Amino acid sequence: MAAAEGRGDAVTSAGAPGKKGSSRFFFLVIVFMFWFSSYIYVPVLSPYVEHLGASYVMVGAVLGVYGLMQILFRLPIGIGSDVLNRRRPFIYLGLIASGASCLLFLAGAAPGWALAARAVSGIAASAWVVYSVMFAGYFPKEEAGRAMGMLQFTTVIAQLTSMMVSGYIVDHWGWNTPFVIGGIVAAAALLLALRLPEQQLEKRSAMQIKDLAGVVKEPLLVKVSLLSVLAHCVLFITMFGYTPNQALNIGASKESLGWLTLAFMLPHAVATLYGSRLFGKWLGDRGTLMLGFAGSAVFTLLIPSMPTLAALCATQIGNGFMQGLIFPLLLGKSVSGVAPFKRATAMGFYQAMYAIGMSGGPFVAGWMSAAYGLRGGFWLGAIAASLAAVLSWFWIRTAAENGKQLSGERQLPGR
Repeated sequence: MAAAEGRGDAVTSAGAPGKKGSSRFFFLVIVFMFWFSSYIYVPVLSPYVEHLGASYVMVGAVLGVYGLMQILFRLPIGIGSDVLNRRRPFIYLGLIASGASCLLFLAGAAPGWALAARAVSGIAASAWVVYSVMFAGYFPKEEAGRAMGMLQFTTVIAQLTSMMVSGYIVDHWGWNTPFVIGGIVAAAALLLALRLPEQQLEKRSAMQIKDLAGVVKEPLLVKVSLLSVLAHCVLFITMFGYTPNQALNIGASKESLGWLTLAFMLPHAVATLYGSRLFGKWLGDRGTLMLGFAGSAVFTLLIPSMPTLAALCATQIGNGFMQGLIFPLLLGKSVSGVAPFKRATAMGFYQAMYAIGMSGGPFVAGWMSAAYGLRGGFWLGAIAASLAAVLSWFWIRTAAENGKQLSGERQLPGR
């Protein structure tokens, strides 16, 4: 998401250009392993919890606690990293928590264990604030866009790869296999991260409480954070929530869930990397956001009426692309105008806010699904996307009104 833009105050301990290049690659390997371990079980998570005997309400609680923990931990982690002027301890925290969550899934075959495990994985994801700003510190200010493109690409590939194999390995080796693999990958990544040098940040005076208050009161940050709440509500109701359940309900196999993942993630990656810039030239930021949210509302509403897996995949192609238009623009606006040494704090606030959608969306959708079937949850997602489209019209100014274009080139990826 965009906190990294302009982090020219950070220098790595690797001074030579060649050494800097190897440090970047080494960090990206750790990033790949971090997200691989965190997402390898995501496509089968809600069916797995249902398999344990949980109700839709309990399934919603397991899905929602992931976001709840990020609400609680992301801002403190961002503040802690800025105040301590250190990044590496929080990199370790993310990997340890990711591995621990996989172990908790293996600890017991009951919904309560799944709830605890998903809560710990939310702590792991909270550390992403620091991953983002640390990688940006490997680049000079003028190469921020390139840095975020590399980080975005690595994140998407890690999530896509892990989610593609998830259904296959469950079908062939059982429900516990993704958790075993995820734990091993997280442990291996932690061993690699122990060799990661700490960044030498520019010395500065200690951050004051009044500085933090000023960050979280920035009007544009608050507005795009609220829009991101709605965007993540839709995402964690659909692809990262109940869409796999819908696929199984219409006769799809667990192995075929990989196709569902591919249908969503590929257009999502393309739109995230290129779509917002292309559509931004035609429609502007406000128009692009309205298109993305409105399109997502339509495709989410269609999900429960699709009779076959192929038809369901078609809705995922559309939803993946439309949601891919949204996130770079919101992320790029979240820290515009924020001083570099406050950006981990701003990102912590932004990510903690949108975690409300990650938590509340699937939790409320669980209640809706219990009352009206799965279609009730998808109705909720469509309503959230429609509301966001309307708010985008009122809240997001055009480039001409702002006097400058804020594009999706400046972005930090990942959830």
